[in-house]
Amino acid sequence: MTAPLANEPILEVDGVVKHFAPRRRGGHTIQAVDGVSFSLARGETLGIVGESGCGKSTLARLLVRLEQPTAGSIRFRGRDIHSGDADELKALRRKVQIVFQDPYASLNPRMTAGEIIAEGWAIHDGLMQKRQRRAKAAELMELVGLDPDTRDQHPDKFSGGQRQRIGIARSLAVQPEILVCDEPVSALDVSVQAQVVNLLLELQQELGLSYVLIAHDLSIVRHISDRVAVMYLGKVVELGEQAAVCDGPLHPYAQALLSAVPSPDPALRGSARRIVLEGDVPSAANPPSGCRFRTRCWKAEPICAEQVPRLEPRGFDHPSACHFAGRRTTTPAHRPPMKGERNGAQA
Repeated sequence: MTAPLANEPILEVDGVVKHFAPRRRGGHTIQAVDGVSFSLARGETLGIVGESGCGKSTLARLLVRLEQPTAGSIRFRGRDIHSGDADELKALRRKVQIVFQDPYASLNPRMTAGEIIAEGWAIHDGLMQKRQRRAKAAELMELVGLDPDTRDQHPDKFSGGQRQRIGIARSLAVQPEILVCDEPVSALDVSVQAQVVNLLLELQQELGLSYVLIAHDLSIVRHISDRVAVMYLGKVVELGEQAAVCDGPLHPYAQALLSAVPSPDPALRGSARRIVLEGDVPSAANPPSGCRFRTRCWKAEPICAEQVPRLEPRGFDHPSACHFAGRRTTTPAHRPPMKGERNGAQA
């Protein structure tokens, strides 16, 4: 594979859809991801945020070909990752690695830390000679902040943060260009989260990595991301530069998410009113018509039930998927259910 031009995206996601068939007869299709598009530049971090169940982890699995899309395409350096043969898949998995959410479940308890890190070298022949693997595993452990003398210990001897570092070292072993980080710190103690986030920043600067960082914690995404995509019920509802999205959210769902992030400035605490969303996220098996957020949105009007809002700039500096993007309301008002709704959800 040839290196991409500096202004070329290294990863392109175009209209990706992932629907899961119903598990039982007469059930509904699960619309986990529904028409997601974005690009990723070399050395860039794209943060993807949203509530649990919005499709973030399914999207992560699609990016590394652990799931096959129902429609749409994902291109790495211009090549569709879901249309290649076995050799192309093998090459892709070396260049696009994933760091899983749960450091307790993602490491083989029967293997030592050194063996876990070296596992990729056994799969990708010629990447690292056998006689060099033990020493290189020790180097990678040191790179991620672990004592290389512990390489012969099993995962149960390590803390959660240390296990996540082993997982990161395992991903780095095959010299990837992209790391898909699926909630990489959500299972860790708060005191350890900052250490792992700072490690990711240091590794990116040293190795020139590109990140797709999936999280529900906006403060982490704000700290590490260059751009931010906000997902709701399988769709991207806002996408833009980190400062533009975090400081001036346009979509009401993004406004609500960001209103819940505590301000680091004590003088500003309490000056902004938090937007509390009412009701639960609708089921991905039976999403509302039109805008999927309308059943919880204080701005919703009849057009929201009739037309799916497109992700477009609408006169602002970044796109959002809202018919009334940018219209502010500090106190969400109650409204009666629209036609076709019952108790705030689609009937």
